[in-house]
Amino acid sequence: MTGVANRSGMTMRRFTAGFSARGWARRSRIPSCVPRRALSAQVIDGLRTADIEALKVNQGRLMETLHETCQWGTGKRWGNGPFETGMSRLALSDADKQARDWFVETTTSLGCDVQVDEMGNIFAVRPGRQEGLATFAGSHLDTQPSGGRYDGILGILAGIEMLKVLKDNHFETEFPVGVVNWTNEEGARFPISMCSSGVWAGAIPLETAHNLPSVTSSSPAVTLRSELQRINYLGALPAHHTATPMAGHFELHIEQGPLLESSNQKIGVVHGVQAYRWFTVSVSGRDAHTGTTPLAQRADALLLAARMITHSHRLATKHKALASTGILTLEPGSTNTIPGSVKFALDVRAPEDGTVDAMEDDLKRDFARLAAGENVDGLLDGGTPGKPLEVNWRTDSVSPATKFHPDCIAAVRASAEAVTGDKGLVRDMASGAGHDSVYASRHCPTSMIFVPSKNGVSHNPEEYTSPEDCALGAEVLMQSVLRFDRARAGA
Repeated sequence: MTGVANRSGMTMRRFTAGFSARGWARRSRIPSCVPRRALSAQVIDGLRTADIEALKVNQGRLMETLHETCQWGTGKRWGNGPFETGMSRLALSDADKQARDWFVETTTSLGCDVQVDEMGNIFAVRPGRQEGLATFAGSHLDTQPSGGRYDGILGILAGIEMLKVLKDNHFETEFPVGVVNWTNEEGARFPISMCSSGVWAGAIPLETAHNLPSVTSSSPAVTLRSELQRINYLGALPAHHTATPMAGHFELHIEQGPLLESSNQKIGVVHGVQAYRWFTVSVSGRDAHTGTTPLAQRADALLLAARMITHSHRLATKHKALASTGILTLEPGSTNTIPGSVKFALDVRAPEDGTVDAMEDDLKRDFARLAAGENVDGLLDGGTPGKPLEVNWRTDSVSPATKFHPDCIAAVRASAEAVTGDKGLVRDMASGAGHDSVYASRHCPTSMIFVPSKNGVSHNPEEYTSPEDCALGAEVLMQSVLRFDRARAGA
């Protein structure tokens, strides 16, 4: 793939001559996988940074650009203001193509070399004084079907703003810096979240990702690969960390929770992402007539599923974890028929892998006991015991707890304290949600920056972060990238 039509219909070059994955890695003077202890917090803290701290994000420009790009995939209106609409920009849709074309056109105009890999991941790199691997700001442009204007989008737009500030100020970085747009982070259209960064990290097979079906189409022929081809974003570059190695990865993101807002703090220094596992639990009983089957003769799959879901909440409370059910389906689905088959999703999360392990063990043990008719923790009190049922588990996704790199965390903390001018406005925290930074961290130093979410709301059209907080986060992102870049050079 060598070209893409821009918004005016003209074709521009996608790849810049002389910039290839092999050349990028070969010319680098550091290994493609930076050692986990490559730098030190003392190096980060002792940098000369007066010139970095003098660089300022243009808040008005940042927000104007963010809202301009939200014309592609505008979703549900929730208020009367011009920007009070959500987003529905599913991965590899026509709207996503328009946003991608804008990204390529804009980063090219800002002096970046741009590459697209086999998963449609877009890497835009601005040269530095020295040859070497680039330090990236990364996130995603795709959204939930009923999402907001900030989840993922803010991280990409802040990266673009960083490139604009560097150009405006004729600022030379020590090594290359860039912005990466990861494909299908949400997993809303092709049902594996963070699948493209997962392929890049070697954690998800390329064939598995390419064959993911579109949940918005009834045709099995519509896959992630076919849609990459359709919108002209199926790159020839291998989707692998050895083809596009990174020196570091920083991601600005809305918190998607209430902690920063409720504590009147402005910046979250993210030191890791909690572990999570997704399961599908299948309960098999027996369909029966509601009017002729006594309570003691029933094998009610829905009643058992309700007890299981209640018990998952109790166990999560006991283990200081989280357990949630967002999908429940039953058959046959008739008012006067006792459900004989139920399937429900179970999302289990905790800061430590061991806690998730313990939750899984307890859940499987107690669900089996409940299915056999045992009165676990009083769940049958006041009710009539019925017939035994069968329960089966399927593990859909496993994401271990992630610990981010201390050097990147130090760069974010130093930047946050410099930008806010007040350590009390900065909070160390873990992410409750998965992000592309999870997979990036497997092959390069990584950290994240959180900014407040109004009322803790996300994956909702009313998702909101104030312009002031967006700009603060963007400035922390820019400083973090530049501090890390300078530390690599020992400056």
